[in-house]
Amino acid sequence: MVAARLRESGLLTQTIPARDATDAEIERIHTAEYLELVERETSGLTNPRYLSTGDTVVDARSYAAARRAAGGAIVAVETSAGNGEAVFALVRPPGHHAEPARGMGFCLFNNVAIAARAYQSSRVTLSPSTPLRTGLVEGGRVLIADFDYHHGNGTEAVAGHGLSYFSTHAYPAYPGTGATSYRRGSDIVLNVPLPAVEIPTETFVAIWEQMLPIVAQAVRPDLLIVSAGFDYVAGDSVGDLGVGVEAAAPLAAAIRRTAEEHCHGSVAYVLEGGYDLDALTGSIASIIVVSDASQTPPVAADPKAVPREMLHRTKAMLRNSQGGTQGATN
Repeated sequence: MVAARLRESGLLTQTIPARDATDAEIERIHTAEYLELVERETSGLTNPRYLSTGDTVVDARSYAAARRAAGGAIVAVETSAGNGEAVFALVRPPGHHAEPARGMGFCLFNNVAIAARAYQSSRVTLSPSTPLRTGLVEGGRVLIADFDYHHGNGTEAVAGHGLSYFSTHAYPAYPGTGATSYRRGSDIVLNVPLPAVEIPTETFVAIWEQMLPIVAQAVRPDLLIVSAGFDYVAGDSVGDLGVGVEAAAPLAAAIRRTAEEHCHGSVAYVLEGGYDLDALTGSIASIIVVSDASQTPPVAADPKAVPREMLHRTKAMLRNSQGGTQGATN
């Protein structure tokens, strides 16, 4: 439905065929046992049911859809990295709640994490006698930025080995994680928990405009992947931070500037949440327009809209080269 609307508006003019993720690609993030569980529990279903690992409803088509979503994210990353441009993976089911051995929160396979490890693995150079281990990466540093209403617990769970994670999310809303930030050597997990009530649109935008460059400067990613969840928009039936649809344009501008500075313009958006059709379509349309290099990005929000203590704690955490768990960044 979203794709049809974007085509009607003349914004969706180029499409890239998706493909299914392979077992090997999925198993860089998920256990083989979990992959088998999803296939077994969805095979031959005549009525929807809950996956045994958690709060995810599945039917007979879920396994195939999840494979294709993960593969679509991989294609988006490959295309973006190859062309130095923005690519949007319009896929479902979402993925950022899926942990290595557990599906939850509408998610079966962690699309962004699978795509990130696929990118890194394509850049690993090993001798024939060296076993392939996730994270043996030269020049394959990835930053996943997540602006979904909910915290991506599954993505945080696999961070490290060249994969950093930055998230803003309502807290203590589902899944109740994402209160602390830390770094592991050169890899960073920065969580910015926000009140699970209305937040001014300008403040939400300013947080991203101020913090994303700080995180990217510390990580220096070769590729930026965005967990693009639009359930932060006011009126969303599953989320709702009270943020206006108009936030998508300056968010995309901040992401574009960061990608141009650190990643030669490479950024792959992968759809997560967002359950209001009008808000979802409008937000993605704004991202398409702003990602066009011929367009001038919107003017930045007032940096004073970001709470001073939030910036102070973030900068202090990023200066800590010894690692260790830090306090909440709100």
